[in-house]
Amino acid sequence: MTPKEPSRCDWAGNDPLYIKYHDVEWGLPVHNDRKLFEMLLLEGAQAGLSWITILRKRENYRKAFDGFNPKKIAGYDSRKIRQLLANDGIVRNKLKVEGAVRNARAFLAVQKEFGTFDTYIWQFVEGRPKQNRWTRLKQIPPKTVESDAMSKDLKRRGFTFVGSTICYAFMQAVGMVNDHVVSCFLHNEVKRS
Repeated sequence: MTPKEPSRCDWAGNDPLYIKYHDVEWGLPVHNDRKLFEMLLLEGAQAGLSWITILRKRENYRKAFDGFNPKKIAGYDSRKIRQLLANDGIVRNKLKVEGAVRNARAFLAVQKEFGTFDTYIWQFVEGRPKQNRWTRLKQIPPKTVESDAMSKDLKRRGFTFVGSTICYAFMQAVGMVNDHVVSCFLHNEVKRS
């Protein structure tokens, strides 16, 4: 007898990559600066595209962007940017690639000011995940007061590709909000983490 699949958020669909991302990563609280930086850059790269497109290119991003090392990325010059724009393993959008370099520099400035990016970014939810109780995906907002505040402050600090909707997607991904629907097997597990 085949074990029954657990109930998941509908967006996970039946793509194995999406299911794995949903089951082992999405919505779990992240407090590692490198991982937070990776997710911020990937969410920005996703603007105007589907998340599955970015997930499929993620390993290419890791290689192309030196494992999302903000110090290395902050030092990228025009030659490196041209090299990235020729890499068909990533989204070859000049504004997004240049934005990644700009965001790396802003990220390092935030780390210097706050000690860690984690300390800075989690202040927008008072240091702990906001627990939602959505029953349907339609109820989940594209942005919130918190993502508006985050977006405004990130932009003020020189970040780009950090509109409120991108910030909310980032917040969902790194577990700053628990947006697993209540019928999802992970809703209560994430709530406890």
